[in-house]
This record gives sequence, C-alpha cells and structure tokens, in this order.
Amino acid sequence: MALKSLVVFSLLIVGIAMPLAQAQLLGGILGPLLGLLRIQGILYCTPNGNIGVNGTATTVFPNALVQLQCGGNVVSTATTNGSGLFSILLDPVNFLLSTLVSGCKVVVNTPLASCNANLPSVGGLVSNLQFIGNTLTGLLNIANLIPSGFQFNANLN
Repeated sequence: MALKSLVVFSLLIVGIAMPLAQAQLLGGILGPLLGLLRIQGILYCTPNGNIGVNGTATTVFPNALVQLQCGGNVVSTATTNGSGLFSILLDPVNFLLSTLVSGCKVVVNTPLASCNANLPSVGGLVSNLQFIGNTLTGLLNIANLIPSGFQFNANLN
C-alpha cells in the first residue's frame, strides 16, 4: 500500500513539475518574442512638463508630438491625447531595456506656447527614462518605462 501511495505521489509531482519546467523554458526562449516595451506618461503644460507643485491643478499638454530619441535619432513618435497622455510601444527584439534607460530620451519639440501663450515659443522638453517594473498579461511580459522628469531646453526646435 505504501508503494502505491509513493507511486501516485511521484506521478503527481512529475505532473506538476513538468509543465512548470516547460513554461519556464518557453518563457526563456520566447520571452523577447512575447514581450513589449511600453513608454508612457502624461505631459503637463508647464515650463518643465511636470505636474504643478504640491499637486496644484495643472493643465495638460494635448496634441504635443513626443519623440523617442536614441543616440540623437528619432526611433518612434506619439502624440499626446486630450488628457496629455502618450504611449510608445516597442518590440524588445529591436531594443534592449538597458539601452533605453541609459541611451534614449523622450523629447517634446512642440512649443510650450501652443498650450499656454505665456510659455516660451522656442525650445522644448527633454527627459531621460526610468524603468518602473513589469506587467504580466497572460504570456505577454510588458516592461514599463516613464519619463524621469522633463527639463526645458531652449536649444530644441
């Protein structure tokens, strides 16, 4: 009887462990193919593109062209929606997360005066990127990045 219990227990362990091992193997092989890199944020109509001090009401920057620049080259673009939100999706086969964080920037060349006439009509906003974590949706692994903080650059445009 003890032998039967041992055999049944062993089969249960193998039945659970094998699918987990296969899933880990497939995840390691197919991970880059079943993943995305997502850069998103909200752009505010302020001299630095960030939310106001102490959470004060801040208008957003709609219809602004947002560029992802790596090594000085534009590799992707997005336009902010009516809520100032932008999102750029990238294929991890073409981009490394470490390269995005260390060698790429989010650049907004749209003049700030287009959302507020009191702001500069030349120059733009620039921000480095910050990795904030992964989101797992089924087999899809999404690496999430955000602007680390926009700064005004009068030499853009």
